[in-house]
This record gives sequence, C-alpha cells and structure tokens, in this order.
Amino acid sequence: MDPAESFELLKSGAAQIISEAELRQKLSLGRPLRVKLGVDPTSADLHLGHTLLLRKLRQFQDLGHEAILIIGDFTAMIGDPSGRSVTRPQLSHEQVLANAESYRTQAFKVLDPERTRIVCNGDWFEKMSFAEVIRLNSRVTLQQMLQREDFKQRIEQQQSIRAHEIQYPIMQGWDSVQVQADVELGGTDQLFNILVGRDLQKEEGQPEQVVLVLPILEGLDGVQKMSKSLKNYVGLTDSPNDMFGKLMSISDELMARYYSLLLGRAQPAELHPMEAKKQLAREIVATYHSPTEGQRAQAEWERRFSARQLDQAELPAFAPPAAERNIVSLVVAAYAGAFGLTKSRGEVRRLVEQGSVQWRSEKICDLQAEIALQSGDVLRLDKTRAVRVK
Repeated sequence: MDPAESFELLKSGAAQIISEAELRQKLSLGRPLRVKLGVDPTSADLHLGHTLLLRKLRQFQDLGHEAILIIGDFTAMIGDPSGRSVTRPQLSHEQVLANAESYRTQAFKVLDPERTRIVCNGDWFEKMSFAEVIRLNSRVTLQQMLQREDFKQRIEQQQSIRAHEIQYPIMQGWDSVQVQADVELGGTDQLFNILVGRDLQKEEGQPEQVVLVLPILEGLDGVQKMSKSLKNYVGLTDSPNDMFGKLMSISDELMARYYSLLLGRAQPAELHPMEAKKQLAREIVATYHSPTEGQRAQAEWERRFSARQLDQAELPAFAPPAAERNIVSLVVAAYAGAFGLTKSRGEVRRLVEQGSVQWRSEKICDLQAEIALQSGDVLRLDKTRAVRVK
C-alpha cells in the first residue's frame, strides 16, 4: 500500500492526529515506523475499551510497521490519573507483574505476536538513580502539569493531588524517548501525556512522535468510560455466554456506537434493533473466542430468554440478602450481585410496574410484593437478564 493509502486507512476512526502532515511524512520514510502503545496492568484483564487501541496497532502491523507494546510495570504502581477525580489505590510490584502476564496473553487476541515487541518500562526506570529522577523532573514545570483538565477540576473541588501522580505524564513521556517512538497511540484522555513525550523527545534531539488518539469507548451504562473499577465492562476473558449477555444489555443508542468503534462499520439499517444487537454480540464473541462460540452463545441467550426454557438455561447465580423479601430491594440486589450493575430503586420500580420482573415465570407488578426466594428459583429482572437463586 502506498503512503497515501496507508494514511487514509490509519486515519479512519482517529479522534485527532498531531499532526496529519507529520504522519504523512513519516509514512514516506521508506522504513517501518516504531508505533508505541502503553498499557498499565492495574487489573488482570483487558476489556473491549482496550481493543480500540490494539486494533489500530494491528493496522500498523499489517502495513509492515513495528508494534511496541509497553507494559507499564512501573507506571501501573502510580496509576494513570487521567480523567480521575480521586487518587488511584497503589499496587505492589508483585501485583502488577502478575497482571502483566495475563495482559500479554490477552493482547495477542488482536496483535500478531511475531511482529510485536513487548517491553516493560521497569527495564529503564528501575535502573535510574534518584539524581536522574530529579534531572528528569526538572524538564517539566508544575504549571505544565496543572494545565491538565483533571488536575484543574480536582483543585477546584478541593480534592487532593498526590505528588506521585504528577510523575505519571513525565514517565509516560520518557517511555517514548527510550523506545524512540515514531507514533504513539492512546485514548483522547491521553493527549496531554503523549504531548509530554513529544517535548522530551525534542529535548533529546529525537524526531517528535506523531500523536494518534482514538475515542473513548463508553461502558455498558452508556455514560462513563468502560472500566473494570466501574463494573461496566466486557472483558476479553469473559466467557462467551457472559460476553454475549452483557452486550445484549446495552441500549439501542449505544449499539450504534459499538458497531462503529468495535466493528468499524455502521449498524445495519435493514435489521430490527434486536437482531442488529444479536449480530453485534455474536461477531464480538466470534472475534475474541471463535465463530462457533459466537453461534453457541446466541443460541444459549435465545434459549435463556424463551419463557418455556428459562428454567433449564445457564444463569448467573444470586445469593439474596438474608431476610430480604421486598421485590424492589431483591431486584436491586440481584443487579449488583450477579451483574455488577447499580440500578436505582426508581429504575427498578419502573421495571416492576412495566411487568418486566418475573418470579417463577409469573409477572410481579406490585411494588410492595413480598416474596420468599428459594434455592433454584429463577428471578427475571428485565428483558435480557435473569438470575438463579442459590
């Protein structure tokens, strides 16, 4: 593919490129570009939000460029403050290394392992003396750091900013110097950090990396970014049935965005929204498991939500709170306990009034209903979710 065609492919789906002219110029160099993506193993699993960046990195690989996946074993101990209103809990190095091992395996669900260079930023940070850390910090002003929108908001709201959090953009930028990145990928919330990398590269006499940022994927709630800590995520290690079921729970409005960001195409206008959602869920399961598993997950979901077969379906287990019998309270607890979702009592009341809540295949429409759940009972919460009492 010639540089002009490569540029158009790589530009697709990008939220911002700094700068397009620089990317065009680098694509014309006649050599593979070093394309950097950093991931912090702050948990054991990657989710669909991470795949936007991994898929873009795979595009670069398929065009013959070098993918450099930086496992942030040192930066993860700080935790990226981007978009955070509070300081992240700090992890031990042992926890981070355990998470990093699973990240490697999961990333290769998207990336070509033969064309991926994986490095840990601890390879250089753990060798730095305190004097070298001081010299690195001297290159960035506090005023620069406090220009970050998330830091500004925390100051305005009188929330603390810990000194180690200010180190994060500097460390991410230094990663770019160490691998001599030509391009760095990130979400839109990473723009400030990646620009710091450009500044540090310039000071080191290196060509400045191109910034290519992608949109942030909303989680299952359709509001906040997909995040394991917010429990609104679809994990790459989720079982096919769990992955399919989670995707069937999204709103129709969010479905159109998932088609665009996760599959790279528009939602099929000719399909009924329910069928379009099944197709979306099936294709995503097929991508991260197999086409056969995608078909099986759809068949199981359809069987699960057929009134005649729900009793025989595999359902998430729910242990009801002791002595709780009110239907609204039980449904609120079931959403949280079985699916990790926070539903307000008002939302649940509406579901009850609409007849969406069923117990033992019977609709429960009375908001004051008291029921005695028994082990093995099926409690249907809405059109797409049901639990089995344990």
